[in-house]
Formats: sequence, C-alpha cells, structure tokens
Amino acid sequence: MQKPRYNNSLLNLAVIAVVAVLLWLIFDAGKIFNTGKMQFAATGTSSSFDFSHLINLHHPLSILILQILVIILTSRILGWLMSLINQPTVIGEIMAGIMLGPSLLGLYFPEATTFLFPVESLGNLQFLSQIGLILFMFIIGMELDIGVLRQRAGAAVFISNTSIVVPFVMGAGLAYFLYESFAPEGAGFVAFALFMGIAMSITAFPVLARIVQERGMTRTPLGMTAITCAAINDITAWGILALVVAIANASAVSGAILTILLSFLYVAGMLFIIRPLLNKVAHKYTVRETISKSVVAIVLSTMLISAWVTEVIGIHALFGAFMAGVIIPDNVRFKQIMAEKIEDVSLVLLLPLFFVYTGLRTQIGLLNDPGLWLTGLLVVAVAVIGKFAGSSLAARFTGQSWKDSLMIGALMNTRGLIELIALNIGYDIGVLSPEIFTILVLMALITTFMTGPSMALIGYLFKVRDAAVSIVKAYNVLISFGPPEAGGRLLNLVSQLFGNQLKNTRLLHCILLRILKYPLKMPVCLKNRLLGR
Repeated sequence: MQKPRYNNSLLNLAVIAVVAVLLWLIFDAGKIFNTGKMQFAATGTSSSFDFSHLINLHHPLSILILQILVIILTSRILGWLMSLINQPTVIGEIMAGIMLGPSLLGLYFPEATTFLFPVESLGNLQFLSQIGLILFMFIIGMELDIGVLRQRAGAAVFISNTSIVVPFVMGAGLAYFLYESFAPEGAGFVAFALFMGIAMSITAFPVLARIVQERGMTRTPLGMTAITCAAINDITAWGILALVVAIANASAVSGAILTILLSFLYVAGMLFIIRPLLNKVAHKYTVRETISKSVVAIVLSTMLISAWVTEVIGIHALFGAFMAGVIIPDNVRFKQIMAEKIEDVSLVLLLPLFFVYTGLRTQIGLLNDPGLWLTGLLVVAVAVIGKFAGSSLAARFTGQSWKDSLMIGALMNTRGLIELIALNIGYDIGVLSPEIFTILVLMALITTFMTGPSMALIGYLFKVRDAAVSIVKAYNVLISFGPPEAGGRLLNLVSQLFGNQLKNTRLLHCILLRILKYPLKMPVCLKNRLLGR
C-alpha cells in the first residue's frame, strides 16, 4: 500500500479552514438583507444568553422524555425493593405511581409536580399508557393456554365462577350503601353497582402467575389449579366488564342491546374468520428466521384493528387487544417469538406510564375524614372476605385439602394491575368518583401486598399442625444390638413390620456395650429420629 504524501490531519484542518473562510464571506455578503428582519445583539448584550430559548425545558417532547425517564427509574427501583421482601415487582410499580402523584410528591413538592407533570402534558402520557396497556393485554391473551383450561376446566370453572359471583354480589350490595355519598353526578345506580361488583371480583392473572412461578409452584397441582382458575376468572371478568361498559355507555336500553349484539358479532368474527386466517400464517412461519417484519405487521395490525373495533362499538379497546391475543394460534414457538418482540417495550417502557397516570389520579389527600377511612376499611374487608372466602370454600367443596383451599383463596385475592385497568375505565366513563376511585386503588394495593404474607402464614400454620399430628400418631420402636451388622438386619425387620406406616415411626437406636465393672450388658442410646421425614 502506497504511503500518503501528506498528513491526513493537516488536510482535514486545511479543508475546515477553507470552509470557514467561504462561509464567513457568504454571511458577510448577506448582511445587506438584514433590514430589520433579524439583528444580532448589540455590544453589551452579546455575551449574555437567554437559556429559556437555548434549553427548551417546557417543550412537550422534552417534558415527555423526562417523564418517561423518571417513571422508569422510579418503577425499577421500587420494584427491586419489593422483590427484596418477596413481593411482586408490580407492587413497587403501583407505589411508584402513587408516590409521583399528588399523594406524595405533589403534597410536599408541588413545584416539582407542576414542572414534571404539567396539566397540558397529561394527555400525551395517557395515550402512551393506553398503547402500553393494549400491548400488555395482547400478551396476556397470548399467554392463556386454552388446552390447559380444557383439561382442568372441571373444578377450576366452579372455583373461578364462585370466586366471581360471591364478591360481585357483595360489592353490588355494598354499592347500595355507598351510592349517595360516592357516586358522581349523572352516574346511574345500576352502572355504579356493577362496577363495584367488578372491582370486588377481579383477580390479577399476571400477578398471580408471577407469584406461582417465583415460588416454584408452576408444575404442582396447586399451582396449575390456581393459574387455571385465574385464567378463567380473567376471561369471565373481561366479558362482564365489556357488558358493564356497554350498559354504562349506552344512553338507552336499545343502545345497550345494540352494543351487546355487535359484541357477539365481533367475537364470532374473531373466532371463525380471523383465527383460521392466523392459523395459516402460524403454520407457515414457525421459526424466528421466517418471521419477517411483514408477519409481525400482520399480527400487530390484527391487534390494532380488533382494539379499534371494540372501542368503536363501546366495549373498550383493551378488550379487543385481549381477544386478539386469545385467538393467536396454539403454536407455542410462534407465540413465544411474538411475545419476545413486544414484551420488553410494553412491560419496561410503556406499562409503568399507566401506573403513574393512575397515581396522578389517586389523591389520598381526599380521604381527609375518619369516616372515609372507615369506608376504605369496609371496602377492603368486603373485598377480602368475598374473594378469599368464596374461593377457599369453593375449592374445599371440589375436594381440595384445607391447606390447598386456603392457598387458592389467598392467590385469587390478588388484584394488582387488572384491577387498576378496570378502575380507570370506570373513572374515565364517569361511574366512579375521585374518592371511591382512590379507595379502590388502595384496596387493590393492599390485597395484592397481602398475598405473599398470607401464603407464608398458611404454610407455617399447617406445617406446625402436621408436625404435631405426626408426633402424636408416631409409633415408638426400640431396637438394641451389639455387632453393627445386627442393626441393619433389625432395621429391615422394622421396615417389613410397619410398611406404609414407616413415616410415622419413631425409632430409638441403642447399642449394647459391656462395662468392665459390671457383668451385665447395658444399652446406650445413640440416636432418636422419625423415619421418613
């Protein structure tokens, strides 16, 4: 390779110098056009800068970027702190939303809240959070394994339906006493009572699934039953919620009937027209290399069209996104690849925006009266009793042990994100007032937080009880031997005698030693243990 004749650095400097001189000549010649249109600052002000123009802090884009940055960092930090105490990270994300809202940051640092979340910027935050929710609900729909639901549908359907019906009726009954004080003006009693019932009966399927996974219960009968119950509960609850929204949005009975009929037509079209078409796509593209951007565009377009149709007919876009995920073909590899392409952006970037947007609407300061806090405690009590007791008794009725029944009740009492989605829908359509909205958000946070400690307490109590029962029912067997090989033969004899009862057999090993001063052989006990434990 021939060595260059000139130094490259010197050539670059020469080019820059020539360009600078040419630009100076052009700008100097252009001064004849500055006839009042634009003048540079005069002497005495040339060294001063107006930072409001150079650093545009109040531009909508800069505000949105700063909001997303603060939200992501706060959500990640609090989610990590919750994981340290064995709580799902979603609790930290919900708390981050409340802390950044008027309940904490706005209360003690109102200037920071005004700067970070100005009123005119909330519209952009809301729309971005809705996009995140649409993607999230699409993923939740894809994660539902219809095959597993069919296999375990017997007991799970009964448990799930009971866990909806009991708290739903209790919530509707509670609405009778809360309507005059907490229903916003213009909200009918039927819509308010239905939303209170929905708020009491929802189970957060993704949070429950995460708890089961973190505890290593995914492949246990208890874990599979709980996940199946939550999945069926999710489908049923979203169907009821779509019906409730249709009734609440309709100005007359005829409007509600029309919305319900259009909803049935929509579901039929998704199941019998769109799903077969997607089946063909899924069977053709089964590996990552063949799933091109065009295939991803087809799937996302299906999701968006489904969300748009449900929004237009009056049952909310989130139901459409959820339904689009449900009809994705049962091709595990195809679902996994599609979820990987969407999940990170949805869960890490966009979904925390929803928590903060909910937190901005949650004003704990509105609960400034002891009566309101008593109402909040009553709502939490009704929610826990209805969901926990209803699920536990239903599970016990289907033949589950008391321990597993109570575990299922604790898991089904988890509400989390799905509850917040339903509450925001009720708030948006004017069915829930700010006060009852705040109370229900706190209820969702409390019931989600108590799931882990409740399961730990149930496990501890039954562990103590089982240990006490095993001690009471234990058989005491004393074997004594001299030569070591005799001990092995005697152990085999004990095993043959007791058989299946060996787990409840307390065995005392004694070895016979000759003491020099005494002519008799005296037993010396070496070990005492409970076999099989």
